[in-house]
Order: sequence, then C-alpha cells, then structure tokens
Amino acid sequence: MIEAKRSGQQFDFKQFFQSYGLILSLLLLCLVLSLASDRFLTTSNLLNVLRQAAVNGIISVGMMMVILTRGIDLSVGSVLALSTVVSADLLLRSDLPLIGSLPPLGAIAVCVMIGGLLGAVNGLLISWLRIPPFIATLGMMTFARGAALFYTGGRPISGLGNLGEGFRYLGSAVVLGIPVPIFVTIFVFIGAYILLNHTPLGRYIYSLGNNEQAAFLSGLPVKRVLIFVYVAAGALAAFAGVILAGRLNSAQPTAGVFFEFDAIAAVIVGGTSFTGGVGTVWGTLVGVLIIAVINNGLNLMDVSAFYQDIAKGLVIALALLLYRAIR
Repeated sequence: MIEAKRSGQQFDFKQFFQSYGLILSLLLLCLVLSLASDRFLTTSNLLNVLRQAAVNGIISVGMMMVILTRGIDLSVGSVLALSTVVSADLLLRSDLPLIGSLPPLGAIAVCVMIGGLLGAVNGLLISWLRIPPFIATLGMMTFARGAALFYTGGRPISGLGNLGEGFRYLGSAVVLGIPVPIFVTIFVFIGAYILLNHTPLGRYIYSLGNNEQAAFLSGLPVKRVLIFVYVAAGALAAFAGVILAGRLNSAQPTAGVFFEFDAIAAVIVGGTSFTGGVGTVWGTLVGVLIIAVINNGLNLMDVSAFYQDIAKGLVIALALLLYRAIR
C-alpha cells in the first residue's frame, strides 16, 4: 500500500513535457536569443515579432484544421496572392458596373470570398473525386500562382494608401500602442478555439481525423466537413493576405511563396499530428510564436536567409522526434 502510494507520487516527466513542453521551449528560446542580442527583449522588437507572426498565425489556424482531418494544403500561399491582387485591383478601379468603385470593406469581403471559393475547389476535389490532398492542393498552388501572375502581368498593385486607410487598416493601424494585426490574430485564434472545442462541427473535425471510415459509418457528414476545412483554410489565407497587403501598401502576385511551409511548421511544432485527430489551437499558437521568434532572432543576428531555412527545418525535425518520443 505504501509502495503504491509512493509510486503514485513519482514525478511523471512525460506528462509534464506533454503539458508544458511547448511553453518551456518558447521561454528557453527567448532566453537564448535575449542573451545573444540585446535588442531582442525590447518592447518595439517584441511587438514586431507579434506583428510579423500575425500572417502566419492566421494561415496556420486553417492549416491546423486541414491537418486534423489528415489532409494538407499546399495552396494557401498562392491563394493568398491571387485573392489579394484581384481584390486590390477591384478596389482601385472606378469603372465597375452598377457600383462604380468598390469600398474597402467590399474589397476585403471579395478577397475572403475568392479564397473561400478556391478552398472549396480543393475540398470538392478531395471529398468527391477522392484526389489525395497533396495532389489536389499542389495543382491549386500552381494554378493560383499562375493566375495571379497572369492577372497582374507579373507586376505588383500599389497605391492602396491613396484611397485612405480603409483597406490598409487591418495591416498597418495601431490601437493603444499595439498593432491591429495582433488583435485580429487573437480574435481568429479565439474563434478557432470555440469552433473546435465547443461546437458539433469541431467534434466532427476531430472525429474525421481519428477515423474517417468510423465517422462515415456513424452518420457524420464527412464530405461537407472536408469541404468546410478547405474553405476555411482558403478564406483565412486570403484574410491574411489583406493584412499583408495593408502592411506593405501593395498586393504582390509573388506574395505568399513558401508561406504554406511556415504554416505547416508552426502547426507541427505546436503538436498537431500528421495522422490526424490530435492537436490544439493553443499549441498551434505557441508553434507560430516559436517560428516567429526563430525568424526574428536569426534576423537580429544577421544570419543568412539560407541558414534560417536550415534552422526551421531542424526545428521541425526536432519537434517530430520529440512528438514520437512522448507518445
């Protein structure tokens, strides 16, 4: 009896690491970078880290939902580019039928709808035609990037600030000393948390990732759930594009290159499993912050972009190894 009680009081390192490993990793990383650069822990730099994390954070929320269903979306960066260049071009025009010119809120709505429509195409290809997610979204990645370049002739669409701050507000405004993209990202993560943890749809997403066949036999709307997660991924990527365009005061047809890999890195580092059904919104948030801190720290230390990619690759590999070790 005494031995059982003593054994029950032993420290469970595995459980502790599962609960707090991500936070401790982020804090340790911040400590190392603060020692390596005296500029890291300044208020302006930390706000800059959070502002730069906003775009990847919003995309990562959609990517997480896709990966929870055992899928992948390689098209989010290209969808971001196509959605933003089309909406920015419509915003700058004054000869649109019936309405003349498009208001900023209308341009944002158009951007999100384009992203959602492209995501719906991905979802239909995957759910109805049974095309593997990797192949379907790879095709969309190529199509959307080519369409963005064709639409603009390969040139950026600039001068968005000439129409006022409406379209640029989400990307460039500051409220109470805090950049608006930070507030937007927080709201997106809170919304995703509520969706995945407190709605039937969220339970369907996890169930689908755990066992698609069992979910189907249980009567869950498997195809509609799959379409939803890809629509959400496309719409969130487009919304992130609005923030990026607002920050840069231009919409670039080449924007979003490799953004899908940063999002995948953040989701996997945050503990979401490629085998589906396992992952948390807050884990993804910490993963996003870890990737953003790594990028910022390497920039502060003037590390070449090539080495930064190597560092992120090592972080992903380490995260996968740790995940396998603690499972």
